[in-house]
Amino acid sequence: MGCVHHLAAALVFALALAFAPRAAHAEELGAARLLSVSGPIDPVVARYVEREVGGAERDGAALVVVQLDTPGGLDASTRAIVQALLGSRVPVVVFVAPPGARAASAGMFVTLAAGVAAMAPGTEIGAAHPVSVGGGRLGSTTEAKVVHDAAAFARALAELRHRDGAWPERAVRESVSLTSDEAARAGVIDLVAADVPDLLLRLDGRAVPTASGDELLRTAGVSVEERPMLLSERVVRAISDPNVAYVLFLLGLLGIAAELYNPGALVPGTIGAIALVLALVAFGNLPIAWAGILLILLAIGLFVGELHSGSGVLAAAAVAALVIGSLMLYAPREPMSPAAPIRVSPVLVGVMASAVTAFFLLVVRATLRARRLAVQTGVPALVGQVGVATSDLAPAGTVRVEGEVWSAESGSGAIRSGERVKVVGAAGVVLHVTRLDGAGGEESWNRSLPTSS
Repeated sequence: MGCVHHLAAALVFALALAFAPRAAHAEELGAARLLSVSGPIDPVVARYVEREVGGAERDGAALVVVQLDTPGGLDASTRAIVQALLGSRVPVVVFVAPPGARAASAGMFVTLAAGVAAMAPGTEIGAAHPVSVGGGRLGSTTEAKVVHDAAAFARALAELRHRDGAWPERAVRESVSLTSDEAARAGVIDLVAADVPDLLLRLDGRAVPTASGDELLRTAGVSVEERPMLLSERVVRAISDPNVAYVLFLLGLLGIAAELYNPGALVPGTIGAIALVLALVAFGNLPIAWAGILLILLAIGLFVGELHSGSGVLAAAAVAALVIGSLMLYAPREPMSPAAPIRVSPVLVGVMASAVTAFFLLVVRATLRARRLAVQTGVPALVGQVGVATSDLAPAGTVRVEGEVWSAESGSGAIRSGERVKVVGAAGVVLHVTRLDGAGGEESWNRSLPTSS
């Protein structure tokens, strides 16, 4: 009987362990992985969060803390992050911090998707009404569809994490916001913490939902491992600024044009190629309108045409195409955009349009004019110069021109030593000259040449 009792007790203990929340012991699972997301949520941020959250289980992280400060982001990138958080087998905490930070627009959806939603004092959450990336309205029918979809998405995320679903829906429909304390009282977030160490203390002993069930956190005194973006991601994010990408694109086109008009210079072409590649990388993370790209390329072609026509009409058309294409460069097609619209600054458009115009009409035109000038060095430069015969030319002899003695042949009859001569041509290093006071010049030289029968 004793064995039966021991076996029953062991079975009950095993079942209790199976159904109890699993403890994530810091000494077993490692450090807390801290990610930092600031600025608009874009494809670069989405890839960063997906990579770090996906690798947390493989690397044995105790939990993942996403420190968030964002004005919003693109819909596709937001949903990619949300899916990564919902699918994580490691507890994920979204912490809106430091004080003064916000989880606006798309940031609210990311916060709602976390196993634990936390905020620092002096932060805010909400204002999630969808707008176009260009900053304008979406149109009544489209806006109604997008708003209904976003409201349902917010409510579903909140209810999935057992939080209040009514207020997130209001944040979408009415663009309302809450402070950290208000959000905690309303049940929109789980807790308020002063900083990351305070957050870890407050998380200790809390059961956090994950894709594989609830995890019981033991985070008091756990070490923190900061996981910033890779250098390549930071570079791509920096050049993915709409204005930076635009400038890189124009600099790339100008550098290649300069190389084509001055072959062998290498530096303009190299810089232009690098700038153009960087611009194309940036465009891959931005909502590009191909009509804007084509108009800018058309403007460059019209400037080239103006260099060869000089009419002024093509230059005016080129400036118009450049300005319009620049303003149309980014397409307002995706909702849930950042608070700052994705577009080129009108002031920057004016500056770059002036710079491109000056480049083609002043710099390139001056280069072409210089290339068209005749070479003014060596023997050809002596044509038209006046000298003096240093020996009798009957017809061959020597002359002094520009302080140097040259072999010469006369085309105007015999020329005595000391008479003034004019250079009318050259054959190799032999000058063709005529008597200065003689008639005919080049024609008299041609008539004096022997003819073959």
